[in-house]
Amino acid sequence: MLSSTQSVNSVLAPGNLRKVHHIALNVQDMQASRYFYGTILGLHELTGEEVPATLVELVASGKVANFITPDGTILDLFGEPELSPPNPDPEKTFTRAYHLAFDIDPQLFDRAVTVIRENKIAIAHGPVTRPTGRGVYFYDPDGFMIEIRCDPEAS
Repeated sequence: MLSSTQSVNSVLAPGNLRKVHHIALNVQDMQASRYFYGTILGLHELTGEEVPATLVELVASGKVANFITPDGTILDLFGEPELSPPNPDPEKTFTRAYHLAFDIDPQLFDRAVTVIRENKIAIAHGPVTRPTGRGVYFYDPDGFMIEIRCDPEAS
């Protein structure tokens, strides 16, 4: 890996990467994670012809579940029953990824916080208000941090 002071011969130009194609998470309890992402967060689970051809067999065997985010990004959940559980202290990061953030309409932000609390989901931080908007950070069933955030409301 190059340090920021080393020279490189070729780079991707800004704009070469078009969008996030998919996000893949390993999950210990597929049923709990499907409920979390599909029911609590309201993401659409791909079924039938919607499932990417490369994952049809894994989905059929229950080893993978696919969801689509409102902006079209695919979230793949890979069942890993032997996955080491996260540290009991949720403040201890267990992966190089920090969190996955979902944007929400500012008028729905408080409803999202209510849903998190009513489902007794551990909140890591927040709700917080910053110049960039509001956010709340919480954990999925495997201890991966999720954020729901919104832009500041227009005055």
